[in-house]
Amino acid sequence: MRVPSGGSGPQSGPAVASTAPSRRLPSAAGRRPGPAAPDLAAYRAAVAELLVELGALADAPSTTARQVLLDQRLREPAIAAVLDATPQGLVGARETLLLELARHQLDAHGAAHDLTALVRIYLLSRIDAMWWRDTPALLTDQQVDSSVDLVDLEWLRRRGLLAFCYQEQPVTLAGRGLRAVRRRLLPGATPRTAGLRFRRARREVVALLNDIGREFALATPPATPPLWVTSLARSAEHQLRLRRLGYASMVPSSHCLGWAADLELTWFRRFGTRDTLADLLLARQEAGEINVVDEGQYWHVCLAPAARRRFRRAYEAELGV
Repeated sequence: MRVPSGGSGPQSGPAVASTAPSRRLPSAAGRRPGPAAPDLAAYRAAVAELLVELGALADAPSTTARQVLLDQRLREPAIAAVLDATPQGLVGARETLLLELARHQLDAHGAAHDLTALVRIYLLSRIDAMWWRDTPALLTDQQVDSSVDLVDLEWLRRRGLLAFCYQEQPVTLAGRGLRAVRRRLLPGATPRTAGLRFRRARREVVALLNDIGREFALATPPATPPLWVTSLARSAEHQLRLRRLGYASMVPSSHCLGWAADLELTWFRRFGTRDTLADLLLARQEAGEINVVDEGQYWHVCLAPAARRRFRRAYEAELGV
């Protein structure tokens, strides 16, 4: 570091030695390069290959063969690099996956209706865990409702500041009954989802969803409904609630960190625009902006840390709040 002198010419008087300890800045040649970021394209390709092999071992008598296959493939460099960078590490991630397989039940509630889907969801969601490993989780419902890092979507919606739709989860018996009647009278008018338990999200995620919503609207016919969001931030407490109900809710989850959203895809088939939305999301993943996990009816989307600043600026510029 260069410190400017008090004058521009030579200084008179005796030299005085400094009593401050000297600080040596490391030279560029002597610095150790940081660890290389895992190759996410190679990781996703290795997971896809693993899923093909696992699909051949989906029957119940193949339990031991499945475990041997997972033991071998999870240690491959392309997969191990990501798992080792998660909070659990490679060993913890492996054991968690085996526990998930052990508790797996065929259930129509969640996307993990087969073992292959469960493994796909778990392994691809580890990218989220690696990205946001230093972010503290929202442990309780009260923390979600009171966090200053989250904004209320309803406040934004009423002011016309959202480029996507959602519906809230009914909290009363009358509300659930009204929802059931509406579905009988207008089948297919809205996606068949429970609705948002928490209508709160990080500002960056709101800006991301607005950006996706605008791009989707431009790429589809005018009669196509807006982008539909089925889940946003939620607490670890609620995540465990969903698991007890049989949903494929992974722990830990980037939903509990506030960085993820679930987007409806299946419903858009009736408008012929499902593949358009899928291609749009995969293109953003290829650009390093998001991580995408196909969970069946809906797709899980997590914002990448590299895109965080851009979408925070977009939120502040567009919404002004």
